[in-house]
Amino acid sequence: MKFILIIFLFSFFPLYLFAVSPNDQTEIDLANNLDKQANLYYKQGRYAEAEPLYKRSLAIREKILGSDHPVISNSLYYLARLYDNQGRYTEAEPLYKRSLTIDEKVFGPEHKYIATNFYNLAVLYNKQGRYAEAEPLYKRSLAIREKVLGPEHLDVTLILNDLGLLYDNQGRYAEAEPLYKRSLAIREKILGPEHLYVAYSLNNLAYLYHNQGRYAEAEPLYKKSLSIKEKILGPEHLDVALSLNNLANLYDKQARYAEVEPLYKRSLAINEKILGPEHLYFA
Repeated sequence: MKFILIIFLFSFFPLYLFAVSPNDQTEIDLANNLDKQANLYYKQGRYAEAEPLYKRSLAIREKILGSDHPVISNSLYYLARLYDNQGRYTEAEPLYKRSLTIDEKVFGPEHKYIATNFYNLAVLYNKQGRYAEAEPLYKRSLAIREKVLGPEHLDVTLILNDLGLLYDNQGRYAEAEPLYKRSLAIREKILGPEHLYVAYSLNNLAYLYHNQGRYAEAEPLYKKSLSIKEKILGPEHLDVALSLNNLANLYDKQARYAEVEPLYKRSLAINEKILGPEHLYFA
């Protein structure tokens, strides 16, 4: 299993100055407070409680500001993100698209906010296996971010990694490899060789080699990724268990069974300790 790092990028707009009546200002303040409360519920995974607050905030803002104000894009994003994280993709998609339309109208087609909208929509399609729709959105997001932020920005590495993953999932290994390598090189340059994001890049590149039977190239990358995770996260973290499992699978493919067993046992022990023996993982 490769480690999939999925992060939603979103830069929030300032509230634009506009003249409103005292009553309208009270309503706008209420919408802001609703968002704060809903965001708290969202962070706690209390999605059912967050949803009506986000919807009420959106309705208030649309009533006062109109349907195309940039602040409406924020509200649409909040609600889309909520649905997205619950797997409610058909409900999330039109909200992401409407947010994109507003932002393009306000900021133009090559603003960093547009890159963020393309990225969020691409991730949504990728999670549904809609690769042909996701690919051009990833590419457009990447092009904008390279132009606005430069070719060696950390936000660029995120899109490189996700586009590589898109190709990897389709068996397009020759296209995935240079993207993974470029992402890794930028992360090592900016963050240093022992950062957690570097470990994730190493794991993804190792998994790519693993899938192609390039075991001698995969092994040192898996080991380095594991070492970084153990150093940063500790020896009993779920991400460490994932790396142990990946390395064990690699040895299993090569019939190196004496090396497989202790890795599987340690991975299993970590998962049982953290998740509990009755977790669905063990079903």
